[in-house]
Amino acid sequence: MANIGCLGNVPFLVSEEVTRTLSNFQWSGSARYGVHQRHAGNALTEFTGLDPDQISFEITVSRELGTEPMDEIWRLWRYERNGVTLPLTIGEHAYGRYRWTIVSHTVKDPCHDRDGNIHHAVISLKLQEYLRK
Repeated sequence: MANIGCLGNVPFLVSEEVTRTLSNFQWSGSARYGVHQRHAGNALTEFTGLDPDQISFEITVSRELGTEPMDEIWRLWRYERNGVTLPLTIGEHAYGRYRWTIVSHTVKDPCHDRDGNIHHAVISLKLQEYLRK
């Protein structure tokens, strides 16, 4: 079994029974600047701080890959709706300065079985850095 990482207790792994990996990983950050207009002169730019980092990625869930898509969707949905803070680790690297919150999710390309249950889906997550006070 290859354990790639985890978001809280959602592991990213590859084994004979389960495959749950992430793709399209993007990590971004930005700085804030204030611009002060001055009469008859150049504007003055001032660094005012940092915005929280953002991470986005996709998780493919499929019964064929050993996961129950609706269980995964509901677990992530509850984390988002309850404001749960989660550590994010990929490989040997822990991302961020503390934890992350799920700020949005999208379930894309759901395939349904003959009973209408989701058999396969791609879950897109957007995380925001959550710092201690």
